Amino acid sequence: MDEQEIRMDEEELQEFSLEDIIKEFSDLPEEQPQEAEEVAATEEPAEEPEVAPEEEAPVEEADTAVNSDTIRMEMPVSQEEPYEPAVTADTIRLDPPVAQEETPSVRGDTIPFEPVGKEEEADSSENAEEETEEPEQQEEEAFSENWEPQYEDPIAEYVPPRPVLIHPRSRLRELKKKLVAGPEKQYYALAEIGFGKLQIAMFCAVIVVLLSAGATVMYAMGIVPENRMRLMVFGQFMAMLVSALLGSFQLIEGVTDLLRKRFTLHTLLVFSFLLCLVDGILCLKDIRVPCCAAFSLQVLFSLWNAHENRSIKMGQMDTMRRANHLDGLTVTEEYYEGAAGILRKEAQVEDFMDHYREPSRYEKVLRVYAVVALCLSVATGIGAGVLRGLSKGVYPGISMGLQVAAVTVLAALPASMFVCLSRPMAVLEQRLHKIGAVLCGWKGIQALSKKAVFPVDHEDICPTGSVKLNGVKFFGDRESDEIIAYCAALCSAAGGALKPLFEHLLESRNGIHYEVAEFCAYENGGVGGEINAEPVLVGNLSFLKEMGVEVPENVKLAHSVGISINGEFCGLFAIAYDKNRAAAAGLGTLTGYRKLKVLLTTGDFMLTNEFLRGKFNINTKRVVQPDPETRAALREVKASEEAAVAAISTSEGLAPFAFCVTGAKSLKTACRAGTVVHLVGGCLGIAIMVTLTVLNAWIYLTPANMFLYQLVWLVPGLLITNWTKPL
Repeated sequence: MDEQEIRMDEEELQEFSLEDIIKEFSDLPEEQPQEAEEVAATEEPAEEPEVAPEEEAPVEEADTAVNSDTIRMEMPVSQEEPYEPAVTADTIRLDPPVAQEETPSVRGDTIPFEPVGKEEEADSSENAEEETEEPEQQEEEAFSENWEPQYEDPIAEYVPPRPVLIHPRSRLRELKKKLVAGPEKQYYALAEIGFGKLQIAMFCAVIVVLLSAGATVMYAMGIVPENRMRLMVFGQFMAMLVSALLGSFQLIEGVTDLLRKRFTLHTLLVFSFLLCLVDGILCLKDIRVPCCAAFSLQVLFSLWNAHENRSIKMGQMDTMRRANHLDGLTVTEEYYEGAAGILRKEAQVEDFMDHYREPSRYEKVLRVYAVVALCLSVATGIGAGVLRGLSKGVYPGISMGLQVAAVTVLAALPASMFVCLSRPMAVLEQRLHKIGAVLCGWKGIQALSKKAVFPVDHEDICPTGSVKLNGVKFFGDRESDEIIAYCAALCSAAGGALKPLFEHLLESRNGIHYEVAEFCAYENGGVGGEINAEPVLVGNLSFLKEMGVEVPENVKLAHSVGISINGEFCGLFAIAYDKNRAAAAGLGTLTGYRKLKVLLTTGDFMLTNEFLRGKFNINTKRVVQPDPETRAALREVKASEEAAVAAISTSEGLAPFAFCVTGAKSLKTACRAGTVVHLVGGCLGIAIMVTLTVLNAWIYLTPANMFLYQLVWLVPGLLITNWTKPL
């Protein structure tokens, strides 16, 4: 082989070695240059071409050139200046995989791509020719079906949703958003309207009623002279127009209700005004006094009804917007011995906002009555007009028909009927607003008015901090720490207000916590069990005496807890119960209703009927104390999440819930009685007018008699509306 061929082989060998080094460095990270040199050093000898034996001398130059590079790459690299392979900038620019592997970033389920067969290339020196084809194989594998690219930041990486953590602050923030969007917004809208204009209108209406009533009384007594009759009639007619102007919003509301296909009392008031207006025009011609005083009285009570409704809504919205938490009352059927149970659950803003506008059944009854009353009044007027027209003529018949129809409508609508539903609710709302409670519409009132039991726990009777330890006295030879530990173990097993008290006492003395075996709760004020195979009894003094324990005669405490170990009286703990005003008020109002019973579900053996009677001065005949097993089972009963909330409390304690229940019962009774009384009054007025028409006794259809009839029915109507005041 000549020198030219040897140079060509040498150039091919050098070019192949440099390209192979670049390929090897492209597959290795830059942080490990030493490993890349070792791999290149082990692979290059396999690249040496085979030379014939007879040409060994010329080939030595090529070998020395190749070996020089190999020796240079295999030299140990100093630790101070690590060796970096000589790679040109162009080569680095054309080799993007190096930049990807400098800072590998693998997150989530991204799998970095590694060329297949890399380990075989490092271990095997027999497949040197196949290594030159590795880039082509990598390109083919890069577009295979199982290939997944590697990104520094995975694109469209799936991040599973994090669970929502509920914290008290987040709940309060969400609650406040709902309150601002609902109750607070409506409260400020009502506050902007205010009560000023309405109160001025009511004041003016009172003056008009007094003037009209005075003129009517003067006319009935015959004080008005004949030459002043026309002025008298004109004054009454103008008083009626002024009253209609003051109650214009109520008249507009009546027309709006009629357009919405609802016939309410305000709609009946509109027809009453129209009939009185036409009759008043005829009165100016006939010189007779119209019944304007009765109409003015009806307008006054319609304004009062608007005032009460606005105050009810404003008070409820004010209570809700100030809330920091919402606790609700719901009714669970078949809770205890067939009776429904009034349980507590967490409430939402929607529970009130979705139901507070619902009309009651009594309001629906009054709507039906308004339609019937108008029809009967018109029929009575037509009958009177026909009878009068047959005897006196057409015009007298028309005049008499309009007069009878107007007076019949006034008699069918007692003035206090407008407030027979709103005033009891307003009186109750003033009381509930002070304690931070609202009723969720008439649907909730109806639910709370059922015959039910109200479960009461020890937290309701003795809130945290109301039970204190006044003193301890030990008897016998037992160690005091052991007596306290035994008593604390039984009180903890029983639960109730004594549990935290004795646990704190035990921890303060670094006592031992014992387990209670064969625990038993007794109905007569005590508990028992076995501790360290010793029978232990804990309870009040009367309980220990009934169980055969000899209690010293000089030991007499009203509220005390005694302990007996192995039948021996060992200790006495003096307990002080502070009288909580909210608990006393709640228990007092709950035990004041016949259809409601208080059900004690607490495991506190000290809360007996004698204790409640002496501490809170209540009637314990309506307090039910089931057996301990039943109490434990009832404590586990929770209100259903789907159950409708009947009332909402925004404050702590038993009083808000108690007043909601008793207030709902008294409100239903007052509304029912008021509706019945006013229906009787209206029906009686229609019956009287029909009787006078049939008997042709129209001489009794005087304005004074009509006004007096309205005043008579005001007395029972207003008395009934105050039934919700004393809860």
